[in-house]
Amino acid sequence: MAKTNGNYELLFAVSGNLTEDDYKAIVEKFVALINDNATDVTVDEWGKRRFAYPINYITEGYYVLANFKSAPDFPLELERVLGITEGVVRYMTVAKDEKVLKAAAAKAKEAAAAAAAAEAAAKEAAENEAAPAADENTQA
Repeated sequence: MAKTNGNYELLFAVSGNLTEDDYKAIVEKFVALINDNATDVTVDEWGKRRFAYPINYITEGYYVLANFKSAPDFPLELERVLGITEGVVRYMTVAKDEKVLKAAAAKAKEAAAAAAAAEAAAKEAAENEAAPAADENTQA
């Protein structure tokens, strides 16, 4: 029984020694490749960060995180292209578990509901404070 589509997360680091134009060209290349071959694509550019240790004498890199849904053979091809692209220092693709994704979505929904309830309570409290003050001004 072959799995049709899976959820994947890709994190890759581009050399910090590149110019901004070169870095952006590499990122655009991979974002376009992912958009062409996957669905539900979200890309988060973390920017330039210092590595925990030097990698081939490079101490900084631009990090990019991409989440996408694709066929199981696409991440293999994507990693192949990442591996032969000059300027890409490190990369990692992880297949996300469906149960974990559902639990995270439920937790996010629960947090959003709690935040909305807290905001409504704060708004109601502010209105209750303003109402007695208005009553005092009309009675005087």
